Amino acid sequence: MDITNESCGEFLAALASNAPTPGGGGAAALVGAVGMALGNMVGNLTVGKKTYAAVEDEIKQLLSRCDALQKDLLDMVAQDAACFAPLAKAYGISKDDPTRPLVLEQALAVACSAPLRIMELCCEAIAQIRVFAEKGSRMAVSDAGCAAVICKAALQSASLNVFINTKSMQNREAAEARNLRAKAMLDEYCAMADEIFTAVRAKL
Repeated sequence: MDITNESCGEFLAALASNAPTPGGGGAAALVGAVGMALGNMVGNLTVGKKTYAAVEDEIKQLLSRCDALQKDLLDMVAQDAACFAPLAKAYGISKDDPTRPLVLEQALAVACSAPLRIMELCCEAIAQIRVFAEKGSRMAVSDAGCAAVICKAALQSASLNVFINTKSMQNREAAEARNLRAKAMLDEYCAMADEIFTAVRAKL
């Protein structure tokens, strides 16, 4: 069952339970989708207003891409759970089983894939939100700022789900490659989100 089809209350109850999923990765994906949805609200409040006629076509194109981003982030809630399942199973293998190290290493790599993808989507969301903040309705500029900091939080949260898995990987070269990729996204897009927040705050 796709947990995103449940009510907010049911999702939070599942998140708070002792079940392994949804966990931090799924929560990050959902939060990222919420942030992108706020950005989309700014866009939808801009379209059709005479004051913003000069940027209407650009905002419409942006909305088309951001609608897809919002959906992709929401889909990652289930994908994160699916990618974690092999790792949960691998940890259950007896330490005396000679196949355990290889199975565990492969499962750790799979478990990293979803949060890395969530990070990529959050980065793109932040970049698109910057346009909403700069060119969207000034009546909703605070929402663009909220969207940016929410997606930043999702980005940072997803990164922790990468780092906890790479820490356990035996192949340190592969682990560091994932770490460097995650750190590069954090450096660039956390700074971008902060810039959006500062710019929005200055307008209020």
